[in-house]
Amino acid sequence: MIRKYKLAIIGCGNMGRAIARGVLASDVASAEEVAISVRTEESAKRLSDDLGCHVICDNASVAQEAEMILLAVKPYQMSEVLSDIREHISADQIIVSVIAGKSIQSIEEGLMSIEVAGRLKVVRAMPNTPAMVGESMSALCINAHMNDTDIDRVVRVFSAFGKVVQVDEKLMDVVTGVSGSSPAFIYMIMEAMADAAVKWGMTRDQAYLFVSQSVLGAAKMLRDTGSHPGQLKDAVTSPGGTTIAGICALERAGLRAAMMDGIDAAIEASKGL
Repeated sequence: MIRKYKLAIIGCGNMGRAIARGVLASDVASAEEVAISVRTEESAKRLSDDLGCHVICDNASVAQEAEMILLAVKPYQMSEVLSDIREHISADQIIVSVIAGKSIQSIEEGLMSIEVAGRLKVVRAMPNTPAMVGESMSALCINAHMNDTDIDRVVRVFSAFGKVVQVDEKLMDVVTGVSGSSPAFIYMIMEAMADAAVKWGMTRDQAYLFVSQSVLGAAKMLRDTGSHPGQLKDAVTSPGGTTIAGICALERAGLRAAMMDGIDAAIEASKGL
């Protein structure tokens, strides 16, 4: 069956919108090849003006007409959405879920119908919000009915706005903590760094620029050099210098333990979903 859209996105909050922007900014799909379904006419009008896509309030319609269906709703909305589209999909379509804490099995069971019984292609994905600037870190879990061509198509979508790695589904809660939630933790650290600079007389705008570029550079050093973070830290830390003084203060305050506790808490919360 020839379908009208390459991609349908059901739910377009921060993550759905970030994915849409990434896809449209690449050569994966044009605005005419992407359809979006949202809950209100107000949201539909706003997104249509912003993205140039076909945006309506009809989950079944966009799902039926798309080669790939991306589920980007809140966990509590999943059952309703799966019910909406269950009778309007077929086994040649790919279902991609970015719904936090919801397993491939739960998606399969929620979409089970005579048409797709035992043949549904499902991907569980976990990107993060830096997708908005093309720097997402996405994890993918693939069910048994996906072939190499199907997998390549999904990887291409997520590669449009960042890095992509396939993982075992048992690690998805860990991905949620170390990647999905962690940007918020880093923003807290960055805000605190900027506050300290402001305390010592730097303007707020200057502080955010210095902090953001320093964090960006440090992240790029870690990613691109392949060095252990401890080695990179040591390269900045001169004997008796300013950096070791700061490190000692952070160690006394329990920075590492606090960060590990935060990620642990996010992982436990994800398991609870």
